[in-house]
Amino acid sequence: MSGDTKKAGNGSGAAAGGGFRAKLEHYLYSGEKKHVAAGIAVIGVLFGIPWYLMNRGADISKTTLFLEDSKHQSHQDYLERADKARSERLSAGSSLTR
Repeated sequence: MSGDTKKAGNGSGAAAGGGFRAKLEHYLYSGEKKHVAAGIAVIGVLFGIPWYLMNRGADISKTTLFLEDSKHQSHQDYLERADKARSERLSAGSSLTR
């Protein structure tokens, strides 16, 4: 019988150790605590590295939930400078027409 020579498994006929895909599927779908913990760690690293790179210049003492942070202050400064320049431009234009 030719079926006797195949290894038991998912029917792919892979070697006893299994291929990369078989091992990956085992880790993903097994539900073992160590595999779940490893998955959480991998997801944490995948999201943690970009978060760290984006926030490495931020001063944590200045950023709170209820106070304005540096981004809001710089935007507010931009709006104030834009309003000042607009009013100067309008006042210069009105003095030329008089």
